This record gives sequence, C-alpha cells and structure tokens, in this order.
Amino acid sequence: MSNSPLTPGIVANRLAAEVYAANFADHAPPLDRHEARVAADRCYFCHDAPCITACPTSIDIPLFIRQIATGTPEAAAKTIWDQNILGGMCARVCPTETLCEEACVREAAEGKPVEIGQLQRFATDVAMAKGLHPFERAAPSGKRVAVVGAGPAGLACAHRLAMHGHEVKVFERRPKAGGLNEYGIASYKATHDFAQGEVDWLLKIGGIEIWTDVELGRDVTLAALQADYDAVFLGIGLAGVNALRAAGEDLAGVRDAVDFIAELRQTKDLSKLPVGRDVVVIGGGMTAVDAAVQSKLLGAENVTIVYRRGREKMSASGYEQDHAVQAGVRIIHNAAPVKVLGNGHAEAVEFAYTQDGPSGLTLLPETFTLKADQVFKAIGQTLSGAPEGLAVAGGKIAGASGKVWVGGDCAAGGEDLTVTAVAEGRDAAEAIHAALSGV
Repeated sequence: MSNSPLTPGIVANRLAAEVYAANFADHAPPLDRHEARVAADRCYFCHDAPCITACPTSIDIPLFIRQIATGTPEAAAKTIWDQNILGGMCARVCPTETLCEEACVREAAEGKPVEIGQLQRFATDVAMAKGLHPFERAAPSGKRVAVVGAGPAGLACAHRLAMHGHEVKVFERRPKAGGLNEYGIASYKATHDFAQGEVDWLLKIGGIEIWTDVELGRDVTLAALQADYDAVFLGIGLAGVNALRAAGEDLAGVRDAVDFIAELRQTKDLSKLPVGRDVVVIGGGMTAVDAAVQSKLLGAENVTIVYRRGREKMSASGYEQDHAVQAGVRIIHNAAPVKVLGNGHAEAVEFAYTQDGPSGLTLLPETFTLKADQVFKAIGQTLSGAPEGLAVAGGKIAGASGKVWVGGDCAAGGEDLTVTAVAEGRDAAEAIHAALSGV
C-alpha cells in the first residue's frame, strides 16, 4: 500500500534507519553456550515429564535438555528433529508459555519454568550452523506423493515421506515456500531470513521438489493429482479472511492484517513500508498482536487492539498480550466494531461495548469512537475456495478420502499453531507411508 490522496495519514519513512534496525532486531536473543548449560541445569529431568505431554509434537524434552547439559547440543537437535523437523522455527514462534513451559514442574513450584523454547533454539541453531542434517533417505520406494502447500504441515509431511524413500512434489501457491513461517509471523521473531534458511536445510534430505506459484483449483486440480500420484496431502492453510461485517470496511486504509504482515515480512527496506499515525487492529489472536506491535515498531504513534470479548478469551497468550502492552499498544476488551467512519478513507472506527453471556455476545447501547487512519482486520481466517469433492465445515476441511490426507490449519479440529501443523503433517506422512507400504 502506498501513500495516496485517499490515505493521507499512511506514510513511509517515519523513523531513522538505525531505529528501524533496532526495533526489528531479534526479539529474544539466543542463549550462548554458558547460558544454555545454566538453563539446562534447572531441569529436573522428570521421568513422567508433563512437558512432553504438553508438546503437540511430543519431543522428548528432558532428553534433549540433558544432552545440552552434557555438552552435546548436536545430539539434542537430533532428538528435537526426530519429532519436529521445524524445531528451529517452532522454538522462535511456539507459545511455549502456554504449552511445555506452563506444564513444567519448575513453573508449578517456583513460577519460573525451564526455558525450554530457548534451549530448543540453542540446540537447533548450533546444529544448523554446522550444516548438520542427521537424516538419510531410505531406498527409493517407487511411490510418488503430491503435497499441496509448502507451509509447516506440508514441509513436515514432505520431509518424513522423503525419509521413507518416497518421491515428493510440493505445490505452493506463493512465490516462496514456508507458509506461515515465511509470510505470517512478526519479523522480529525470526530474523536474518531464518524461515528460508530452515526450508533450505530441510530439503537436504533429498527427494523433494518444490514448485512455487502453483495454486490448487487454478493451475492443478485435486482430481488430476489423485490420478497422477499414489497419494495426496493437502496442507493449504487458510488464505481467506473473515469480513468485519461493519459499514465502511471497504474504505481506503482498511486492510487484512495477514496481508500487512506478509508485506512487511517480504520488504527489504522497512523505511519504505507505509504505516498510519493512528492504527486500530480488530481481533484477539496472534495475528492481531503481531500487526499491532509491528505497526508501533514502524513508527505509528497510537496503536490500539480492540477485541470483542475479555482478556481471558483472547487466543493470543497472556505473554504476547503483555508484550504488546510493553511495546506501547493499548488493548481494549469487550468491544465490537459497528462502523468505519470516513470520507473515502478511514478516519475513525465506532465501537459498541459488548456483553458475553450464556446466550452469546450482545452489543450494548453504549458506543465509543477511536481515531484511525489505518485499520487492520485480524478476525480469523477461512478456506479460500474449498477443494473439489471434500466436505467443509466451519470454514475448514472436515474430512478426506480416496488417497487424500489433510493437515494443518485447513483441517478441522486442533489449534492453529505452527507446532500443531508440523505434528499433523508428520503423522499424515506416517499414515501415507503405511498405506503405500501395505502395512
């Protein structure tokens, strides 16, 4: 989006070059070897470790931490990758504070868990820096599998299938592989083009070919893939964005938060990315937080997240909400948009207070208005065109059959998390392998 007469408040180059660099530096700098050993020494190495149960990919957390504690981070990385081949990115973006670290015995006893996420990052970073890829392909099986979507689910599925000796072709609608990791997270969480570096590392297994700018339904059909391949995995994500259903959402200055984040992730010069002076983000998930915090880091003066329910109902974790507030973002709960106000371009948003009761959400008569020259919609995503022949419920694929498996955000059930998508892609690969092997 460029500055234009219709969007007078949305401008680029709000900050000095050194401020952009500082604002978008690594949000959580990595542990060094000494810090990692000290952090690892806090682990009780529980026999019935609750952290493993809390991890969607079931990484043997006590084992990899013990391996770090004994000075073998490369072995720790292998333990992580055995279950989660995208362990490096998950260490950066996974909400560990509500998963493994929340379940940590140290958290229950002291209110300070073992830094599992940081230790996972340390191990995988050390191993990747050495170019280690501790997996080899099995003998060629003669089977061909199509994977649609090169996001976390598709990549995890492709890697595990390649390990089993199958030939894998991945079709990705965007110009780059990576999916959410490449296009959908705050850039300060994965600096120095880490997402693409991890994709390149993953492909070292061999047997995987990625075709970009190929979209299901436009360039290839599901029926054709079923005819040409022995199995098909769909990890197409959620490309559609829910509408505000409020008057004025088509005004200039109103856009989808996911598009803004994707644009920011791909820009080479942050000073050229326009941002409003007064930004309002509507939603309560990680996309809302990432859009709001990055707007502030780009130089917006006033940034407000507005969510229709209470703090406890926000899908963004308490940690992420607190991070947003510390970055200067204001969060308003229990309010829903009624109308975007403006003459050709957004100037303000009118909200009604809400009451969340047993019968659902109710708009109250009392309203308020927030000044806004830029408005981001972060109110959930849905399928952008349902694949032919597949049942869809609640905006997601409800089931598949006939040589077709589904996983990741596009699949019904589960949480929309990178780590969950990895687990579903990995498990689908094992199911496909079993089917192709006749096991």
